[in-house]
Amino acid sequence: MPVNIEFAERLKVLPPYLFVEIDKAKRAALAQGRDVINLGIGDPDYPTPRPIIDAMKKALDDGSNHHYALDAGLLGLRQEISRWFQGRFNVGLDPDTEIYPLIGSKEGLAHLPLGVINPRDKVALTDPAYPAYRPAIIFAGGKIVAVPLKASQGFLPDLAKIAKIKDLKMVVVNYPNNPTAVTASRGFYQGLVDLARNKGFMIISDMAYAQVYFDDEKPISILEIDGAKDVTIEFHSFSKTYYMTGWRIGWACGNSTLIAALAKIKTNFDSGIFQAIQLAAIAALKSPPSLIEEMRALYQERRDLLINGLRNIGWKITSPKAAYYVWAKIPRGFSTSMETAKAFLDQADIVVTPGNGFGSAGEGYVRMALTVPKERLQEAVERLRKVL
Repeated sequence: MPVNIEFAERLKVLPPYLFVEIDKAKRAALAQGRDVINLGIGDPDYPTPRPIIDAMKKALDDGSNHHYALDAGLLGLRQEISRWFQGRFNVGLDPDTEIYPLIGSKEGLAHLPLGVINPRDKVALTDPAYPAYRPAIIFAGGKIVAVPLKASQGFLPDLAKIAKIKDLKMVVVNYPNNPTAVTASRGFYQGLVDLARNKGFMIISDMAYAQVYFDDEKPISILEIDGAKDVTIEFHSFSKTYYMTGWRIGWACGNSTLIAALAKIKTNFDSGIFQAIQLAAIAALKSPPSLIEEMRALYQERRDLLINGLRNIGWKITSPKAAYYVWAKIPRGFSTSMETAKAFLDQADIVVTPGNGFGSAGEGYVRMALTVPKERLQEAVERLRKVL
């Protein structure tokens, strides 16, 4: 007799993962032989730089790298992260207690709540937000309190509203922001840190797009704020900066107790990062500044091309300050984000991400990624000219 197997309740309350659903629609269009321009998922189209690949190849030939990795990663990697962080943000980090390498920053963001959130603890989550935050909080038993991000406030959460949340345990922020592509000011971070220290809540800062910024306006780390280490853990990624999305490596840094909680979860769940990848990551951090400058110049050229092109066909869009996304109000004549995304795919073979997939406050927007060649962006503009 067949056994009745059901999903756990924690899975039943989750919405479909946004990017999987978008990929299904894209694959269906491709299966029909259509020439699809994918502006949906932000996966860099360039290969990982050659010096990083060469370091990986060399490490693969060394049999000592083929065994279980140490949970905390190579000391050399943690020391190199510390040097990089000091140079980029002028913040010192203890490689032994304030840095922990991860199998991609997404993995660390998923595991941390299990170490510090108890059932029914309140977690303030911005809306819209990167979709992976929500299940991490739900799986830990936390209660999500939505904090809307509004254009009128520069897509920064209202600290006064956060201050009114009783018994708040944690706040999650992400700047440069996905999906809105804005950055946070020093004043905002100062206010958030002061509030967290006064009210006794933790801050998770996701800074995956730390190096993807435009017009020479460097985003700051929240850890640059005095007292931030008392309450904050920040997550960083090699994926966007070094075209290493598939390599799965990143790190967490900041408050030593939060780092220790994350470490204890990870020692029970995984066996560390493949050591050859860690050595390649060291090579990435040691790479010349020109490598990252070329990456930024590439995305800025694409940003300007797409923004100017869409403005020329009558779609008024704010130019992003950072990250490689364009967050745009849906054009006149469309009612919802999903309607817009469906029309773009059906009528122009263009994939965009509907804003409501990032949260209810994202309704009325779509997100477009700059991770396709400029020729394809120009083609996208011409196709949208006919739709709009």
